[in-house]
Amino acid sequence: MTHMYEDPFEEPDEAARRITPVTRRDLFDHIRSLPSPWHGRLEEVEFLARLYDLEALHSEDRRFDTFREDIVQHRYNNYDWDDYWVFTDPRLQLTSGPDERLLGFLAQMVHPVVCTDRDQAASTVAEFNQLLAPDGWVLKQIRQLSGRPVYAPALTGSAPATAVSYAHEAAARIDAEYIAQQVTRMEGTVELEPELAIGTAKEFLESICKTVLDERQVLHDKNDDLLVLLRKTTRCLRLTPDHLESSAAAGTIKRMMMSLGQIVQGAAELRNGYGTGHGRSKAQASQRLTSRHARLVVGSASALGVFLYETHEEGGAPAEGPGL
Repeated sequence: MTHMYEDPFEEPDEAARRITPVTRRDLFDHIRSLPSPWHGRLEEVEFLARLYDLEALHSEDRRFDTFREDIVQHRYNNYDWDDYWVFTDPRLQLTSGPDERLLGFLAQMVHPVVCTDRDQAASTVAEFNQLLAPDGWVLKQIRQLSGRPVYAPALTGSAPATAVSYAHEAAARIDAEYIAQQVTRMEGTVELEPELAIGTAKEFLESICKTVLDERQVLHDKNDDLLVLLRKTTRCLRLTPDHLESSAAAGTIKRMMMSLGQIVQGAAELRNGYGTGHGRSKAQASQRLTSRHARLVVGSASALGVFLYETHEEGGAPAEGPGL
């Protein structure tokens, strides 16, 4: 029995989605032609758990509660979903969801943990990039794992040494797919949907702060806003080398970081103040934030987030004092 849904390619296009239905179909056709399954050396559940919270997604079978249970029942017990069911299950959002969902899936397919054949991984990336190029995306190597390349999405023609490219690298080291998707969404929506890019930049910076705090076992509250999270994060990090900690340079660096955080927080407040949906008044519509605002916010959030995480990676005892 084939796992069937109505054709999701027919859903209306969204402004922030660059990858067209034509490209998506071509990508899926190519994946079907590969000698190895889409999940590589991993089990299907294991692969998808790298991308989705399978316990949080709902079951479509009344006997079960979670998506994970659905997969086990229909792929391992009954085996009544076809081998490429992932392309048509709307919960995975590969056919008509945001670009970052599909791009994250493609990047995981060629991850060294998933694809152990170097030549096959290189060939697959080359084919993916040829298909993605007309829509403005490419998979780029951002680091190596045991001498093998790890890839992440980037806009075609984007410079390798930009704040967003470093944010991709940091997200890969954190190895949390939701952060990787935030970076991809920031990059992909700056021009097409700047207000979404601004909101995502704030979410990315909050995620970085929470990751650092969690890894350093520092308590934070779910209601903490961005600036509170920044203060808590900087309080547990040594932001400057020891020989500069008591100098004027330390204070200058802290003020610079607070300024970047205020840019992100302030733009997000402006975005919320004027609304992001279709119910704007004429006055609100004329005062929307634009791509130039989004570029400022995304650059600020990327630079600050990378600095904080790299400082955390370097380790060292927490700085004395109240942080920012």
